[in-house]
Amino acid sequence: MRDFINEEALNTLNHSCAHVMAQAVKHLYPQAKFWVGPVVSEGFYYDIDLGDQVITDDDLPKIEKEMKKICKDGKRIIREDISKEEALDMFKDDPYKLDLIQGLEDGHITCYRQGDFVDLCRGPHVETVKLCKNFKLLKHSGAYWKGDKNNKVLQRIYGVCFPTAQELQEHLDFLEEAKKRDHKKLGRELDLFMMSEYAPGMPFFLPHGMLLRNTLEQYWYEEHAKEGYQFIKTPIMMSRELWETSGHWDNYKENMYTSEIDEREFAIKPMNCPGSMLVYKNGLHSYKDLPLRMGELGQVHRHEASGALNGLFRVRTFTQDDAHIFMTPDQIESEVVRLISFIDRVYSNLGLPYDIELSTRPEEKYIGDLEIWEKSEAALAAACKAAGKDFKVNPGDGAFYGPKLDFHVRDSLGRVWQCGTIQLDMNLPERFDLTYVDHNGEKVRPVMLHRVIFGSIERFIGILIEHFAGAFPLWLAPTQVKVIPVKNEYHLEYSKEVYKLLEDKGIRVELDDREEKLGYRIREAQMKKIPYQLVLGDKERDERTVTYRQYGEQKQITVSLDEFVDMVLKQIEEKGIDLEVRKLPSETKKRLKDLI
Repeated sequence: MRDFINEEALNTLNHSCAHVMAQAVKHLYPQAKFWVGPVVSEGFYYDIDLGDQVITDDDLPKIEKEMKKICKDGKRIIREDISKEEALDMFKDDPYKLDLIQGLEDGHITCYRQGDFVDLCRGPHVETVKLCKNFKLLKHSGAYWKGDKNNKVLQRIYGVCFPTAQELQEHLDFLEEAKKRDHKKLGRELDLFMMSEYAPGMPFFLPHGMLLRNTLEQYWYEEHAKEGYQFIKTPIMMSRELWETSGHWDNYKENMYTSEIDEREFAIKPMNCPGSMLVYKNGLHSYKDLPLRMGELGQVHRHEASGALNGLFRVRTFTQDDAHIFMTPDQIESEVVRLISFIDRVYSNLGLPYDIELSTRPEEKYIGDLEIWEKSEAALAAACKAAGKDFKVNPGDGAFYGPKLDFHVRDSLGRVWQCGTIQLDMNLPERFDLTYVDHNGEKVRPVMLHRVIFGSIERFIGILIEHFAGAFPLWLAPTQVKVIPVKNEYHLEYSKEVYKLLEDKGIRVELDDREEKLGYRIREAQMKKIPYQLVLGDKERDERTVTYRQYGEQKQITVSLDEFVDMVLKQIEEKGIDLEVRKLPSETKKRLKDLI
């Protein structure tokens, strides 16, 4: 996916096209007043006050038609430098512009004019509106002025613009493919999860979704056990005093759910870290015990704004795959190298290429000694190099308590998701007075790493749904095999035998013995994206074979029952992935090949 924000030329083009859209709206709705029209990750938008009028889907083609007329007319986009007094006079009838102007410093203010339209703007813009002709308006919504729910709701119209018609079409094809993969849509169709008005932002996992989730969590536990992690479970609710010690009460309280019990204040945990600190403090530790790796699949709750909620991507309760690693300073590099290798293995099993970003010390607000920061940053960089991984430095974007490595995965459509992170923490060990006994017998502070791989189970499942378009690899699929007898009268007994054998082997299998037409049952299994469908008739029964069709394939293959079982078990064990069966469009396939 193109980067509308950071690609300078594309950013300028889209910002200019936003002004073209505003001009078209002004032509069609003379009463229109405009707030802001920035470039965002998905293109551009403009917030508009149309009085009592509301934009509908039918209005977008009308606005597009007017935009095309403006582009064809080909007016130059001209920058004008004016004083604050001139700006106040120019926009004296527009309360939104007056509000913006009042917030600007005295001196020269810039605006941009094209034909009969002018708006405040820093720029830059393209030379002429002719260059904005390859555009598309995507959607509309309501948006509170300044994002404040106490303010008026404005009309927000989104669009995109590209230098060429071909680039625009490729992007629209991409959006169409992404729409098909929408995890909310597929979640309903595949019976994975649901939402309810009785618990906004808190997903309900359905039986098939739990099979997927349990498989992913089991994989998490198995892989962590191989890496020497110990597992803990900490309470979901803890007292105010703990959150004061951690700093959350002072800095994060507005996002926390609180309650009073026995005249004492409690909070549902928004993070797992403080609980892990208490577990560490429960015993004495020697340098010989370190590194100590503690993992927790811990459920947390955060009060996200209702407008920000989005399926599994943004929720109010989720399970973080947290781990906290306590170590001596000289163990940082080796432990991070091990972590990178671990994360690499997990993402590779899921067909997720990734990039690493090193975020360094903030310029002002940070804690800890400069020498420790420099040593920590150097250790993280050295670990990446030792692991054979390239990384990009993001200066000044570290947390106040320490530098970090962020892992940005790319899905099958090339979209980037920030999932894994390795954060070095100089704050909590100090706040909780964590110590270990060094080789001199002195109590000293351990170095601590926060670490996630999935980020949150819920969000990661949402990413996987869209990454695989709901057609999960065999080892992850909620239902791995569907057994379909041709006619129950003749073939159900053998189908039940096959079903029982597969079930006994630990394969997730379903038997479709409904009195429905065979074609209907096969189509439904395809729609549910089940990896293997077994169609069993006379030949299969008599010869003790199975005829299978793999999802995304038309050909049918007949093999012995034992051969099929061995093949499936081997594929599950190997955790293989075949992205080709996801039926990606040709352009997407090309992009994916370039990515991996």
